[in-house]
Amino acid sequence: MTGAPEPQTSNTNRWTTLDRDLKRISRIEEATTYVARPMVAPSIALAFIVFAGIASAVLLGQFPVNMIVVTAAGFGAYMAINIGANDVANNMGPAVGANALTLGGAILIAAIFESAGALLAGGDVVSTISKGIIDPSAVADADTFIWAMMAALISSALWVNLATWIGAPVSTTHSVVGGVMGAGIAAAGLASVSWPTMGAIAASWVISPVLGGAVAAGFLALIKHRIIYREDKIAAARTWVPLLVAIMAGAFASYLALKGLKRVVRIDLSAALLIGLVVGGIAWAVARPLIHRQSEGLENRNKSLKTLFGLPLVISAALLSFAHGANDVANAVGPLAAIVHAAEAGDFAARVAIPTWVMVIGAFGISFGLFLFGPKLIRMVGSQITKLNPMRAFCVALSAAITVIVASWLGLPVSSTHIAVGGVFGVGFYREWHMEQRRLRVSSAQRPPEQRLPRAERQRRKLVRRSHFMTIVAAWIVTVPAAALLSGGIFLVLNAVAN
Repeated sequence: MTGAPEPQTSNTNRWTTLDRDLKRISRIEEATTYVARPMVAPSIALAFIVFAGIASAVLLGQFPVNMIVVTAAGFGAYMAINIGANDVANNMGPAVGANALTLGGAILIAAIFESAGALLAGGDVVSTISKGIIDPSAVADADTFIWAMMAALISSALWVNLATWIGAPVSTTHSVVGGVMGAGIAAAGLASVSWPTMGAIAASWVISPVLGGAVAAGFLALIKHRIIYREDKIAAARTWVPLLVAIMAGAFASYLALKGLKRVVRIDLSAALLIGLVVGGIAWAVARPLIHRQSEGLENRNKSLKTLFGLPLVISAALLSFAHGANDVANAVGPLAAIVHAAEAGDFAARVAIPTWVMVIGAFGISFGLFLFGPKLIRMVGSQITKLNPMRAFCVALSAAITVIVASWLGLPVSSTHIAVGGVFGVGFYREWHMEQRRLRVSSAQRPPEQRLPRAERQRRKLVRRSHFMTIVAAWIVTVPAAALLSGGIFLVLNAVAN
């Protein structure tokens, strides 16, 4: 019979085949997206580095374009990205680990305050020889100086990148110090290095984390004995939390006056402490009624106490980021500023002004690095070394500010990275010691089951992860020599190619 409709099975088979093909295409697209995802962050970082180089050529307005400055600007952007990926995690990690901030909120706050600190209060003058490590008279000429600073910039950026990859928070300032030292030795020999200065820097490897850890542990002990172990925890908190907030406000006011306002006004230690005392008094007067109102209706247990420390912890993390941006970014972009000055003036100086566009590269590079690569180190510092809550994290943040003030008073060189991470270790080790002391006070029959475990099993269940502790300490120890060796090799290659 002519004109009869096609069987339904034929249409069904065609649609089934089409659906099967579309599903295959969809799976291929998903697999492509999954494979390409790890390349997104490096691609954005590379685009920023290229943009920084192009922007430097445009802003300088020179023709022909000075390719040395363009290249240095690119490596300066690379260094800034690595600072954001590594150094900033120390400020935000405790707040994230304590669940006072989400990871996204921490990244946003850190990006804003790091950039603000760098642009508003960053040093307008920086030591090109990085705090007197190398004698300027030992460097032969401007070209040699440029290649030395270029090698220092490249080596320090590479080292911080490697440390981030293995999950070790290191001092970017120490990386720059090592880079300058290595390039200086390669350019002018061992006699060009100020070894007493290097000895003081090496001493800070021990001083910074030990001092930071001791201060953090001391405040945690105070909180435990004056608030947590009291019968009426809420009443104790109403007395002590405003006082702790006042100490935090005063410490950060002094810290920012010393480290973050160098561009605006020069302040000595006594004036900074007076500022801190005034700000602390005002903070206590404001915090007392606020804490009393916030604590109304809270249950008499530790979980309620955590809510009272949440906001102070967030504020302290933001202030730490501002001070870090003001203090450390200038050190990181110092070699870039030195290269720009030497390329434009044809000579070199012990101290040079930092062009605004160089600080902009540093500020935005930190934000990009934090957003693209920072979460790994934030999680590690915040939750993988030891377990943090708002009270413990608050002690870490407070110790960072107080330790810098004490070190400035004593004239000791310290690293903000080592202080912050040392504070995390101090809190964890204090908890281990405190738990062991409580275990020893109780007879064996009264101990809970977890405290009747064999000694070997108790050792295995330590509150501080020993693998992270050993990795971080090893990275701290080798930072300066590793950056120095890398920088010396890069300088020899650059100098050979140039000549």
